[in-house]
Amino acid sequence: MIPLKKIIAALEEWAPSAYQESYDNAGLLTGSPDWAVKAVLITLDVTEEVVHEAVEKGANLIVAHHPIIFKGLKKLNGTNYVERTVIAAIKNDIAIYAIHTNLDNVATGVNYKIASILGLERVSVLAPKQGLLSKLSFFVPRENTQTVLDAVYQAGAGKIGDYSDCSFRVAGTGTFVPGAGAHPHIGAQNRKEEVQEDRVELMFPAFLENRVIAALKNAHPYEEVAYYVQALANENQEVGSGAIGLLAHEMTARSFLDFLKERLNIRVIRHTAAPGRMIQKVAVCGGSGSFMLKPARRAGADVLVTADFKYHEFFDAEGQIMVCDVGHYESEVFTKDLLFSYLSEKFDNFALYLSEVNTNPVTYHV
Repeated sequence: MIPLKKIIAALEEWAPSAYQESYDNAGLLTGSPDWAVKAVLITLDVTEEVVHEAVEKGANLIVAHHPIIFKGLKKLNGTNYVERTVIAAIKNDIAIYAIHTNLDNVATGVNYKIASILGLERVSVLAPKQGLLSKLSFFVPRENTQTVLDAVYQAGAGKIGDYSDCSFRVAGTGTFVPGAGAHPHIGAQNRKEEVQEDRVELMFPAFLENRVIAALKNAHPYEEVAYYVQALANENQEVGSGAIGLLAHEMTARSFLDFLKERLNIRVIRHTAAPGRMIQKVAVCGGSGSFMLKPARRAGADVLVTADFKYHEFFDAEGQIMVCDVGHYESEVFTKDLLFSYLSEKFDNFALYLSEVNTNPVTYHV
């Protein structure tokens, strides 16, 4: 058994909670981070039946994509399925952890899984998010530059896409006069000093600011570290909504629809008319993705694969793109496999189970 907080740390290293949408309620919903985990049950949704399945399998942690507590609870008396599910989890000492829009928003998350199932190539985030990056600039004696850089790299700074240890430096002369109460690393009190220093700049995810600055100060030789942090408007190419990529070979619309049904193991697709050209550039968005129609059109996608389109929203395709609504559950059920693979790689000392409960509330008569 291992502490729940260790599992949470691993999940949030992959999909940081800072990347969930403002309306979301991902994270630990029941239980304590200090609990020892015996076994984990992985599911798309948490229902009473799923909680009972966890009890039967001896799992005291359920990792779900969708948060069972989403709009908030004002009472717990079992009047609806949400309250009954939470009560069942608490009575059986089962922790529930949801990893929702934060997993949607990271590269290698839900949308990249869908892209992988469809065999898309050259996959990228469809709508990268802005305002998630900061720039750190600091000054350091030249002989200490690499030591300090290694520390801030370790804290998560200096990563750009598939590149790590990214920074820029320029040489210069630093000047200072240590005061009477100072304990300078270089020089003496009340005497002006000139030191050959590097000015170093690098980017980092804004939510890591406290960790990065702590690493900078711990590794820096100076008593007072000169640095500044700037918020950046840059898009974070690794974080955002949806994904887009290319089929290995272009298809007719009819062939693509058949291919989509086979790959996603579905029987029904609601879709708009084909755009009158071959299909090769495919945008995907697991779950409710009508908000991705405009970005998909701007990116030149031939088709958008998603779910939960309303009647009037289909008109917005305007014949320029084929919208394929495959169903919410159907578009995200593979998230269970994604979570199973990740946790299997990270931990090998407790049991992992995929839920056998079909939690899809929608059925089809075909």
